[in-house]
Amino acid sequence: MSHTFHIPVLGLGYTVDTPIKVAPYGISSVASIVDDIAIERIRANYCKKTGRVYEEISDKAEDSRARRITAYLNLMQDLVDEEFERIKNSDFATNSKLNIYFELLPADSPLRKQYETLAATTDLPEKEKLTAALKKQLVKGKIDVNIMAKVDKMNVNEKGELREEIYSDALASLRGFAQSKLQSSVVLSAGMNPRLYAYLDNFADFLPDSEAKLKKKIILKVSDFRSAFIQAKFLAKRGIWISEFRIESGLNCGGHAFATEGFLLGPILEEFKQKKNEMIAELFDLYQKALVAKEIEIVAAPSMKISVQGGIGTASENEFLMQYYQLDATGWGSPFLMVPEVTAVDLDTLNDLAEAEEEDFYVSGASPLGIPFNNFKKSGAEKQRLQRIADGRPGSPCTKKFLVSNTEFTSEPICTASRKYQNLKIKELQKQGLNEAEYQQKFDAITEKLCLCEGLVNSYYIKEDILKPKENKAVAICPGPNLAFFKGPYKLEQMVNHIYGRINLLEGVKRPHMFINELKLYVEYLRKDIETNFKEMNAKKEKSINNFIAQLQNGIGYYKNLASDFLNLNAPSKNDFFEHLREFEAKIVEIKNGMLATA
Repeated sequence: MSHTFHIPVLGLGYTVDTPIKVAPYGISSVASIVDDIAIERIRANYCKKTGRVYEEISDKAEDSRARRITAYLNLMQDLVDEEFERIKNSDFATNSKLNIYFELLPADSPLRKQYETLAATTDLPEKEKLTAALKKQLVKGKIDVNIMAKVDKMNVNEKGELREEIYSDALASLRGFAQSKLQSSVVLSAGMNPRLYAYLDNFADFLPDSEAKLKKKIILKVSDFRSAFIQAKFLAKRGIWISEFRIESGLNCGGHAFATEGFLLGPILEEFKQKKNEMIAELFDLYQKALVAKEIEIVAAPSMKISVQGGIGTASENEFLMQYYQLDATGWGSPFLMVPEVTAVDLDTLNDLAEAEEEDFYVSGASPLGIPFNNFKKSGAEKQRLQRIADGRPGSPCTKKFLVSNTEFTSEPICTASRKYQNLKIKELQKQGLNEAEYQQKFDAITEKLCLCEGLVNSYYIKEDILKPKENKAVAICPGPNLAFFKGPYKLEQMVNHIYGRINLLEGVKRPHMFINELKLYVEYLRKDIETNFKEMNAKKEKSINNFIAQLQNGIGYYKNLASDFLNLNAPSKNDFFEHLREFEAKIVEIKNGMLATA
């Protein structure tokens, strides 16, 4: 592996072609394969740009979703291979792509050190020898893909009849990846889907070959140890190995926010660190037995990596996480939204992000999935949503239907962000005879939902100038709150140098430690949860909240010990860290006392 960081998936469209841009430089990234409609348009766009023949895969074609995904992934691999070969066959020269490849590498990389030796060598034969040796060692970054496991709509045929399970959205996406020529990983996120998980061993590439190697690997994006272990055991029993646990902060991340039950990132990482070897041993025992049943022999466990992402902002945080928790890699997502050559952010949105303040980034109820969603107040989609409410026409047209799930009013599932659903729900609300404040609260909850299917790919269409004349131009974007500290725009080299501590893009910026930023989000989440539920508070909910509070308090205790003994902070930063811990400790007590007073 060339680099010790990766670029996680960002929305549906923001990193959909990022691998094409960074994999030739040895950087791994993740593209979403949820939206096959967008993927087909993007494939057509790349064919046009690169002079390739484009053969459309119609949505009416058999297994069109899987085939579209396979075709796009194969095209990405071809484009990466071609650019990689151009880099590899070029000469070392100031600002050449070959030089940039090596100069992006971390300082302690053996390859970087050999490059520096080459630069200092004056003997021509020795220089040629070192050049050839270096070029042989170049590696491409991985073209990884993401599937939100529970976004798994069942589909119907032209007669309106339900199709077999293998044609569901998630299974078709997986099949598209499995049938591609990529040798990389699928990142499974958003919880466990037994139907999808049970489908994995239908494809030989997910099983070890005669040399015990995996052509395609599984990465689980998780937010706590217990759920990670449960999912991994489910898969191991079916002969599927987890090659990486990608731990993500429950709230200090982009996209959907999967809040834990009060477990903070530090204690979660500590649990993985302490239990990793024990977990590998138990999983390998299950895995080996399952492979024997499939007549596959393997004598040693494949490698298993642990990485973390969500809210990392400085090189010192990055270095501490890697060293103290013995991690294999870190993920840097939202900051790359400020790097135009890497992610597909249109100019207007990029400017809005650069000028944004902390309060412009917030956890919302905007997702039709009913999962907390990181939102941006200045986005075009948010402005459009408010304007539609003001015009008396809340909700969005629903064309793609990836997130349809609600059957309150209809036999066929519809999306809660759709105009149809919101009109029906508001009519129901109007009959309830609520007072003005209660009515407004429920009205706001209904109309807060955004159309993500269009909003999260429009930025790509606008940037590439392929938006059709009558299409919706509103852009939805879901950065993590950490982006508030990055003002950009930046070049790729600048961001990579920031990650590795060669420059500091946040020089002079007052920013709390990532652990404090996450704690702040969890305390705010707790406060909102109590406010939302206090009228219907029952013994079960009260117990859940008390457990949540206890975990936050345990986490604060953990951070106090960590800061005293291990956390590499200078004296002023350490004082700030402890001051923030005391502040949020007091807020938690205040919130708890307030809950008891109103109980």
